Amino acid sequence: MKGTRIEYFEDELAWIEANRHLPRRELHRMFCARFERQDVNQSNLTALCKRNGWLTGRTGHFEKGQPPANKGKRMPFHPNSARTRFKKGQRPANKHDVGYESIDREGYVKICVAEPNPWTGAPTHMAFKHRWLWEKANGPLPDGHVLKCIDGDKTNTDPSNWDLIPQALLPRLNGRFGRDYDAAPAEVKPTIMAIAKLEHRAREARKDAEDRP
Repeated sequence: MKGTRIEYFEDELAWIEANRHLPRRELHRMFCARFERQDVNQSNLTALCKRNGWLTGRTGHFEKGQPPANKGKRMPFHPNSARTRFKKGQRPANKHDVGYESIDREGYVKICVAEPNPWTGAPTHMAFKHRWLWEKANGPLPDGHVLKCIDGDKTNTDPSNWDLIPQALLPRLNGRFGRDYDAAPAEVKPTIMAIAKLEHRAREARKDAEDRP
């Protein structure tokens, strides 16, 4: 009955402790057969072992040097599995040739370049084309800086169309209190950029003055 305390005899407890390393299902089956205890279910026995610290010693992890159970065995044939396996010489769907281009959800052009992938070590990877071309012409992007599209057309990846600006300047251009630079008319963009840069320099100058003793 649920909630009723189960009593165990001393010989039963001694037997359970001596066989605590057995899997709980097997321990329960052998216990019931040996002591004819039909009032004890597997959960009761598991709880008893936990209360007394009678653990199996198994962690569920592969130990160092332990061979996998399926080592040296062939995978059984299954038609559903066979249909989705890679065939010898098959080209992965997401593999792109050097020079392949695509446009991401933000409208930036990405290009497959013949440079090692810094995360996977693969011989190629997809890079933002505007940044890749800009760094080819000007060197690595300095820390704390980003490239801002000058004419608002992100597909125009020519380095001359991208301005190197401090990352902290972005909110003054397009942030919550920015001037909507990207949507502004072409003839107004230079003025917005100049004002934003002037404000940013003024703010940095005030911070430097406040930090000086």
